[in-house]
Amino acid sequence: MSQWTALTSQLRDRLQAALTAWPAGSHPGSPPLTGQPDRPYATRLLEEWLAHDPAAPSHPTDRRFIIQEILDDVFGLGPLEPWLRDPTISEIMVNGTQAVYLERAGKLFRADSSFEDERQLRRVIERIVTPVGRRVDEAHPLCDARLSSGARVNVVLPPLAIDGPAVTIRKFTEQRLSLEMLIQRQTLSEAMAAFLRGCLLLRKNLVVSGGTGSGKTTFLNVLSGQIPNDERIITIEDAAELKLQQPHVVRLESRSPNAEGQGTITLRQLVINALRMRPDRIIVGECRGAEALDMLQAMNTGHDGSLTTVHANAPREALARIETMALMAGLDLPLRALREQVRGAIHLIAHLARFADGTRRVVSVTQVTGMEGEILTTQELFRYRQTGVDSQGQVLGQFEATGVIPTFLEEFRTRGIPLNLPWFHR
Repeated sequence: MSQWTALTSQLRDRLQAALTAWPAGSHPGSPPLTGQPDRPYATRLLEEWLAHDPAAPSHPTDRRFIIQEILDDVFGLGPLEPWLRDPTISEIMVNGTQAVYLERAGKLFRADSSFEDERQLRRVIERIVTPVGRRVDEAHPLCDARLSSGARVNVVLPPLAIDGPAVTIRKFTEQRLSLEMLIQRQTLSEAMAAFLRGCLLLRKNLVVSGGTGSGKTTFLNVLSGQIPNDERIITIEDAAELKLQQPHVVRLESRSPNAEGQGTITLRQLVINALRMRPDRIIVGECRGAEALDMLQAMNTGHDGSLTTVHANAPREALARIETMALMAGLDLPLRALREQVRGAIHLIAHLARFADGTRRVVSVTQVTGMEGEILTTQELFRYRQTGVDSQGQVLGQFEATGVIPTFLEEFRTRGIPLNLPWFHR
């Protein structure tokens, strides 16, 4: 549709001028002069202009395309809108004005359209960050935000982004997933799901680890669905992404500094404050700094059943990262004392990975068992073992138990939670 670029630009400027001059009341199809001009009103204006413009395309499909493109740019996020509406797109990556990449089914490909210029891209960025009270400019070129749909947004501006503004949007499925659906998708096995469900009922503290794009937040959302409805849950995030279904949920979100550099509220401050809010469970969307220490202390002081996610390449590396982040709190803690905190706080680690074919799986469920000297000890209970790749490039493998029995097995019996020993048979 590049042959209509000039016409589209002209009509967009004309529409913006008409909306800026609102209310005028001279247009016969205009709504009452109260309120704000809306999308239907703008649509009527564009239809009338196209009907009387000799340069306009004659085919109705071409006209609808032009109108949709203009409305997306004036009322929405411009070229991003079609990709945001496409449920098969899971990630949108804008690398400057001319290079946009999309992820579908775990695979990256380049989009066939882009932004007209940097001014249009900057306008879209402002529309993303302003409604959620965030600020991004040359003085503050990094920003995390979210869309009304819950999609996560990261923005990097020049001079940090050398080739122009970089925007990364991580979409989350609007479909409410369950453990049963993840089993059907072969994200985890039935034994894994049943065991993790029982552990949540036992109020075991759980860390979900994995690399970028491995599905940690989605899996955390699914696990949170197993929490009973009669508990008070507090979620703490940089940009609110979790969508819990329980009736008693308090959602907290960190705050960036204002134009004067004041008013910052960090995740650590929110975790500390959450302890005063009578939570049954605390869910931290992602531990990435000093808040890890306060999360450990919360898990050790009666808030059992808490959950969080951590970036890591393996379960043991997740523990090392949590140690490192806790040390960032600046307290002069002996390493052994810190590891005792980790041992007492974290019961299980569910580690996810994204494979070459785009599939995401729980590749390990590991229990933190204790300490031997200065070393934290763990034992793997379940794992996914890749056996090969088929002719279509799909990863082949199987879930299996390691033969190790969890040390808290007796708690399943005393609480009356169903337990099948064959889950753990090799």
